[in-house]
Amino acid sequence: MGRRKARHPRYEKLEIIDIAAEGKAIAKVDGKVIFVTGTIPGDVVEVQINKKKKNFQEGYPVKFHSYSKDRTDAFCSHFGVCGGCKWQMLPYELQLKYKQQQVQDQLEHIGGLTLPEMDSIIGSRKNQYYRNKLEFTFSNNRWFTKEEIDSENEIKDVRALGFHIPKMFDRIVDVDHCYLQDDPSNKIRLSIKDFALYNNYTFYDPRKQEGFLRNLIIRTSSIGEIMVIVIFKDNEPELIEPMMKHIVESIPEITSLMYVINGKVNDSITDLDVLPFTGQNHIFEEMEGLKFKIGPKSFYQTNSEQAYELYKITRDFASLSDSDVVYDLYTGTGTIANFVAKHVAKVVGIEYVPEAIEDAKLNSELNHIENTSFFAGDMKDVLNEEFIMSNGKPSVIILDPPRAGIHTKVIEAIKFADADRIVYVSCNPATQARDLSLLADSYEVMKIQPVDMFPHTHHVENVVLLEKTKSD
Repeated sequence: MGRRKARHPRYEKLEIIDIAAEGKAIAKVDGKVIFVTGTIPGDVVEVQINKKKKNFQEGYPVKFHSYSKDRTDAFCSHFGVCGGCKWQMLPYELQLKYKQQQVQDQLEHIGGLTLPEMDSIIGSRKNQYYRNKLEFTFSNNRWFTKEEIDSENEIKDVRALGFHIPKMFDRIVDVDHCYLQDDPSNKIRLSIKDFALYNNYTFYDPRKQEGFLRNLIIRTSSIGEIMVIVIFKDNEPELIEPMMKHIVESIPEITSLMYVINGKVNDSITDLDVLPFTGQNHIFEEMEGLKFKIGPKSFYQTNSEQAYELYKITRDFASLSDSDVVYDLYTGTGTIANFVAKHVAKVVGIEYVPEAIEDAKLNSELNHIENTSFFAGDMKDVLNEEFIMSNGKPSVIILDPPRAGIHTKVIEAIKFADADRIVYVSCNPATQARDLSLLADSYEVMKIQPVDMFPHTHHVENVVLLEKTKSD
């Protein structure tokens, strides 16, 4: 007979004492850390453990004995169920405090770095309706709230259009009103859903891989342009045509309406054709007199206003002059490269995604910028000694890598490039700290500036200025 697995413990009256990396609230029992979801410092809770490791445990609150004096009411009816905006119960000034603390802790503890005094984090002027892009999922089996289950009332329709439940690929919260994207985003989503329900369109089932409607993408820009992309499973014109015509007629503000046929298992559309229905196949964003063309697959920072703040800090940290050669690594669609181009002699951008590089070139042409050059390919393969000698050694390197950070080969290439200054923009202070420690034998941290791009989440951007270590 097999050994019976021991039940995880339950702890009564644990006080939450802090918030750690990735927004995890902390309690302690006998000196050991317990991470508790859905709580903030000052809460006193009964905690059920659901994961036990050697050095820590994880759990969730089953009862609140008392609430923190700092706790505030959530503004969204989907709070606690939807996977977004998990820090709504934490006042915004405290969100900023814990994000700054996260940056400080990770640079010191992971990087083992000696740091200068850090500038105060720059908060977002908008705490709601700040995103310019949202992706929604259709589902034939929506998530039921506890109140719905307890009521025992008949639930007439189980179809949904909304966001995934955390860690559940086949359960969707049917979103009534989302506070992340400004009007007409909610109007667009609800109009499409109502039309689909009225006309009995089938919603996707990821387990059975059947159902007609799969996803909806809405992109907006600060100059009022709107892109809508509807993703269907099958190419059925008799269903696609009425849906798209309804969207055009009910939301005339849309400037770009497109669709995708996705018969694959996964939801990614990066390898699929995006087909135009009406309007342009792009929208434009503007920043400091520059225009940026955004296609259906283009990356653009999802908080436009804070992106401007982020790029201004990056430019200021770089201390640019008209003789500088700048390398913009992980350039994406060339936003930073084109943003700094008029201040320097030359900008060289490198990016893994070929379509993004084409967008970067188009954005230079659109703004009559002639001192940029862009290259597509894996950074660790493109950025080597031969490339650097061919394109000229940079005096400044700007890099904004993905969350995983920099490959060790790229670190070595950066050291060979021997730039005077490096401005490292990161969406993950933990991997940034690791990379900075690998550069510490050649560069010294001079400035640090956290920026909040995503209110009500634990995510934080951080900009670090490195200067070449002076030889004795």
